[in-house]
Amino acid sequence: MVEALAAMEGETGVGKSASATADKLTRDLEGVFRNIQHGRMQDIPILNPALSVADIGMRPFGDGWLSVLVTPWFINLIVLPGSEADAVAWASVPAGSKIVRQFPAGAFEFICAAEDGIGPYQMCSLFSPVLEFENQDAAVAAAEAALNALFDASLHPARDKQEAVSASPQPAPEPPKFSRRQLLSGLKEKDGRAA
Repeated sequence: MVEALAAMEGETGVGKSASATADKLTRDLEGVFRNIQHGRMQDIPILNPALSVADIGMRPFGDGWLSVLVTPWFINLIVLPGSEADAVAWASVPAGSKIVRQFPAGAFEFICAAEDGIGPYQMCSLFSPVLEFENQDAAVAAAEAALNALFDASLHPARDKQEAVSASPQPAPEPPKFSRRQLLSGLKEKDGRAA
């Protein structure tokens, strides 16, 4: 991964080099997690045999690269460092440390990790395990929907509260509680049931 970041830093144009970097990061990420699937995760009962490793929507975001990684055992948001300097800095953060990243849809907690072949990264669990997905198409659709929802400011929990305060002189009702899964899949709870 460091090679892809170094190549990107050497380029002056954003469009083509960003696309090439995204492609390289996707290949590296998928390769590492395929190796994990066939090594450490081999024969683990939580694997969904209908799913395979796929990186969805790699794009520049803030100080890094954001995507959703689908595997037979999880679907996670993944952030990779955006530069060699970031990779070095992120490598000094202990694995398991938590950070909060802001998106238009709200704040999400990421866990810091590292793997040989990609180095340091940050992950936010969306689905784990992923046994409820019938096939790869369903998992990819959920990943794409989650990625799109992250950038939808209308899903931000504070927005509902702000609108209620401005619309009524009475105290604003508690905004509905969303789990991360419900927020990113567009489900809202109504009287304790998914709507």
